[in-house]
Amino acid sequence: MGIHHVAIATKDAKATHEFYTGAMGFRLVKVEVGRAGQDGFAKHLFYDTGGGGMIAFWDFHDPDLGDDWSPAIATGLGLPGWSNHLAFDASDEADLQARLERWLEHGLKCWEIDHGWCKSIYVMDPNDIMVEFCVSTREFTEQDTREALALLEEQKPELGPPPPVKIHKAER
Repeated sequence: MGIHHVAIATKDAKATHEFYTGAMGFRLVKVEVGRAGQDGFAKHLFYDTGGGGMIAFWDFHDPDLGDDWSPAIATGLGLPGWSNHLAFDASDEADLQARLERWLEHGLKCWEIDHGWCKSIYVMDPNDIMVEFCVSTREFTEQDTREALALLEEQKPELGPPPPVKIHKAER
């Protein structure tokens, strides 16, 4: 079963729209508008991610909310920026490379990691949310499942080696 959509609040709908249509290549397909709070409203913006699911953003215009909140799904909770993040599927390594080049064309600083079983690229969106494109580079085996179950139960697991990180910076 797939995910229909994930919804996150944004403080800057225009910057969010520009990022998700420009840098990410997603398409705005629907906006719903409804009441928020006593005297406010909210826009619910839906973007087709191209993979059968959507990502949505709440654009609040509610004076009762005030300005003392963060849309960041990790750092806004006091967690590392890489913990809560959005990961989108890349169809293959050529697709992953094309998405990296698109991000660089949009002037974004990107991180690339080969995890050994998948390759990922990362960037921060205007809401301080880490966004990832990832491609699996091999199939999972029964041995992978056994190791995963054992590590799940392990109280003090042995640390694995850190994966190599490559940083890409836009030329402009």
